[in-house]
Amino acid sequence: MFRRLYNPELFQGNLRKKHYFEGWYFKQVTADQSSVFSFIPGVSLVENDPHAFIQIMNGSTGNTDYIRYRLDEFSWDKRRLFLKVGSSTFTESSISLNIASESINLTGKIDFKNIIRYPKSIFSPGIMGWYSFIPFMECNHGIVSVNHDLHGKISVNGNVIDFTGGKGYIEKDWGVSFPEAWIWIQSNNFGKKDTSFSFSIAKIPWMGRFFIGFIAFLYLNNKFYLFSTYNQSIVSEITHEKDNIEIKVRNSRNILKISVIKNVFGELRAPVSGEMSRRIKESIDSEVHLQLLDKYDNPVFEGTGKSVGLEIIEKIFDYI
Repeated sequence: MFRRLYNPELFQGNLRKKHYFEGWYFKQVTADQSSVFSFIPGVSLVENDPHAFIQIMNGSTGNTDYIRYRLDEFSWDKRRLFLKVGSSTFTESSISLNIASESINLTGKIDFKNIIRYPKSIFSPGIMGWYSFIPFMECNHGIVSVNHDLHGKISVNGNVIDFTGGKGYIEKDWGVSFPEAWIWIQSNNFGKKDTSFSFSIAKIPWMGRFFIGFIAFLYLNNKFYLFSTYNQSIVSEITHEKDNIEIKVRNSRNILKISVIKNVFGELRAPVSGEMSRRIKESIDSEVHLQLLDKYDNPVFEGTGKSVGLEIIEKIFDYI
């Protein structure tokens, strides 16, 4: 139990569970940012349709694929991140893809180097902080790699894409359902090497009620700047227009201003009581501008992130 708690990248469930999902999100961006792909292996455990899957998203076109597998085609390692779905494998240090369906043929291998891991401690096993110890959370979230370098190629329907010199990112979710409403923003493609950013805010069920919780980090110059509900940070401002979102978060030491410009969206499946029946829109081709200030409004960092992962379930604006 404790091995899994303090290693959220591991498979947290078992195949006997009902109304349960678990999925890992592997994002790859080429060196010139002309191609962006995300691969999402996982399991959907419901009574009438238990199965494993790999979702694929081409961020440049918005095209998506959902490839189903029998549960006996899904296996994992209890001690490290190692998943096998069909003939494809996903680890902390590489992905090896061998996918064939009516809509897509995809093969290749990409290796990961210089992995930067999210920090953990006794009282904070991962990005959820002390909420990691709560057993009844609707959805749990983990960060596996905030940034790593890529080396390798894939072939997509005969088109070879070279990811060597590009950037990768890994996170995951597990539980019963995705939240009713949320915003998620992620990029590790800034002009400054190794800079990485993630922000999410969601409606969280809690003991018959709910609260609006958020988690965010900016990794910059070998340091993590953390902004989260559980460390007394606040979202002091959020506005939404047609193609833009403006957010300001603050803690006792810093202020972070976030400005997002939407781009190409594709449709992905998301879990409801473990069943991958919900349809959501995601972009991995948007743009984010960040300004980090100290508590006296002195500038610490300013930069623009490309190939941004972005999900907006607009009902969230009814609550914030």
